[in-house]
Amino acid sequence: MPELPEVEHVTRGIRPFVQGQKIEDIIFSDKVIEGKNNQKETIIKGLSLDTFKNFTKSYTINNIERRSKYIVFYIQNNSTQRILISHLGMAGGFFVVDDLDDISAPNYRKHWHVIFKLDNDKLLVYSDIRRFGEIRNVASFEGYPSFLEIAPEPFEKEALPHYMSWFDKKLYQNKPIKQMILDHRVISGCGNIYACEALFRAGIHPARISKDLNHQEKEMLFYYVREVLEAGIKYGGTSISDYRHADGSTGTMQQYLNVYKQKTCKVCGNDIETQIIATRNSHFCPVCQK
Repeated sequence: MPELPEVEHVTRGIRPFVQGQKIEDIIFSDKVIEGKNNQKETIIKGLSLDTFKNFTKSYTINNIERRSKYIVFYIQNNSTQRILISHLGMAGGFFVVDDLDDISAPNYRKHWHVIFKLDNDKLLVYSDIRRFGEIRNVASFEGYPSFLEIAPEPFEKEALPHYMSWFDKKLYQNKPIKQMILDHRVISGCGNIYACEALFRAGIHPARISKDLNHQEKEMLFYYVREVLEAGIKYGGTSISDYRHADGSTGTMQQYLNVYKQKTCKVCGNDIETQIIATRNSHFCPVCQK
């Protein structure tokens, strides 16, 4: 699943080509149309396809930003302003091309689902191999309440005290720390890969109960989460399976992973073990992490 660093790179990749451009038309794939006809929320969520098109076509993309794992498009038509909110799901991606055939990755070229035709003759294409992603069109963020619950960006000064305050809540006191830091209400943008890596750097076992961490461990873990997210951005994200940049290229963060899908610990040489925690497969070193 694309996490904060991957979504950041997708956002940076499409921004220069689509910001300031008018959306002249929208095309939906047969799978999206079929899903909607069968009362399923396939990619386009919260609105019918006709309503989505009505609130998107002829709108100009004024700005694009990343918020946690979401890409946010601010669009406007005369005095009417709307917001497109997109989550890439397990294997979604945006591409800016002149033609569908220009998408270099075959799976993404085949599994396109939404095409935004822009007035600069470019196509902004949303592709999704597994169709777990989504695009919403809302009048304001209040139209998508869960979005308002996202924690501050981990690079903002408010993020640490916000994260620390969650240790006082009953919700996670008796649950694994791994489960806690995967909640975007606690730390925004931290997914499974980066949570595993941060816990390794902090020397904390992913199954440790949250309330058992001392103050220093809690703070240290936050800083390591931020550190691995910054590294992920630096190295273009993690391309282990499906993830691609907007130009079809891959990231290299996978070359710097210590535990996630690794066989042996790079510090002690012990075998890396796995354990299902909060439905996610956690990778850790039983020697280095306590």
